Amino acid sequence: MATRVQRKAHYHHGELREALISATRQLVEERGAENFTLADACRVAGVTTAAPYRHFRGKQEILEEIASRGFDELRTKSRAAVAAKGEGTLEAIIAMGQAYVGFAVEQTAVFRLMFGQEPALKKAEHVLDTGHACFGHLIEQVALYCRRSKMRGDAQEIALRLWTFVHGAASLLIDQDYEVVAPQIDVNHLIASATPGLLAGPRSATKR
Repeated sequence: MATRVQRKAHYHHGELREALISATRQLVEERGAENFTLADACRVAGVTTAAPYRHFRGKQEILEEIASRGFDELRTKSRAAVAAKGEGTLEAIIAMGQAYVGFAVEQTAVFRLMFGQEPALKKAEHVLDTGHACFGHLIEQVALYCRRSKMRGDAQEIALRLWTFVHGAASLLIDQDYEVVAPQIDVNHLIASATPGLLAGPRSATKR
């Protein structure tokens, strides 16, 4: 009898790295980051279990790359929202918040990975870099809004207020907690109505 042999895919150098990232992201989306092994990712990619070590130290490093790319994707969505509404406008900052929630809904598993409780992943240098760049874009828009509106205030502190609110809304939405207390809530409307007050805040004042 002929023996069935599982054929392994053959990738060029750069393609192998991307194939492993793609396979791992697929499993993150299907099972959650904790519920599969590196060997599982190798099977999805169609490569041997030795293949990942040409590019990564292990599964954790691939997850770091996925989280880092998640922040890049989120920043891209944020930039697109600003481009559509105008730099430093109230409408742009509202759209940024709505894009944040939209990303959480569309990419829930990756969103959870980006903001999960795994300290090593969140402290990885390139994850921190892309995360800070993503938040930095919000600070930039808030600072520009404050200058144009002649408002005093610390742009980073204001951005933190906005992020705290929007991240909380995103988490409540994807965890389906709103369904328990307010099943008809329109989160985009909630963000639009709350943002002006969060931008003003108790420490911001219009110059006379």
